[in-house]
Amino acid sequence: MTTHAPRPHLEDALSPRRVLASEPVYRGRIWDVRSDTFELAPGSEPLRRDFIDHPGAVAILPMDRDGRVLLLRQYRHPVGMDLWEIPAGLLDVDGESNLDAAARELAEEADLTASEWHVLADFFNSPGSSSEAIRIYLARGLTVIPHHERHERTHEESEIVFAWVDLDEAVGAVLQGRLHNPSAVVGLLAAHAASRSGFAELRPGDAPWPAHPAQR
Repeated sequence: MTTHAPRPHLEDALSPRRVLASEPVYRGRIWDVRSDTFELAPGSEPLRRDFIDHPGAVAILPMDRDGRVLLLRQYRHPVGMDLWEIPAGLLDVDGESNLDAAARELAEEADLTASEWHVLADFFNSPGSSSEAIRIYLARGLTVIPHHERHERTHEESEIVFAWVDLDEAVGAVLQGRLHNPSAVVGLLAAHAASRSGFAELRPGDAPWPAHPAQR
């Protein structure tokens, strides 16, 4: 006979575990490495873990009136590949809201503005080794920024290539193992799932983000 355990409430929760000490062990240009000492339970043997202390990021899946999505191809040196991605950037401007950061990145990387914003998904990029939290937005109601007002892209961004792709085609590329950027993979699959309800179940663009370590 098969027994069925009670169905859990599917929501990640903040932990009450106590941090005993925290110190930076490396300071970089974009992120630091921090070493924390904490206890799993009161009175238990302390554990020490090093992790990347990251400011977090936003990513944007632009979608036009025909349901096509915009992908960007960009060189990523750590993996030595040209990856198809979606516009994205760090939350590294003091006082800037998550949504304002997304609008800025959409303008800088894709030369677009959007009048409709919804949250597609929130995720931790590598929670075993980094505090990096990423929020992915669906951006619609798109307008092209005039040439004389566009951001000047430099370094790797100067080589960005654009492609408008049907959502189903992009999802197929994910499932066939042809796309690897995490924000693109999560965003495309989330958009495909959300499209079944006409995107009616998505959160508004200004929804709070309590899971982000720096926004608790």
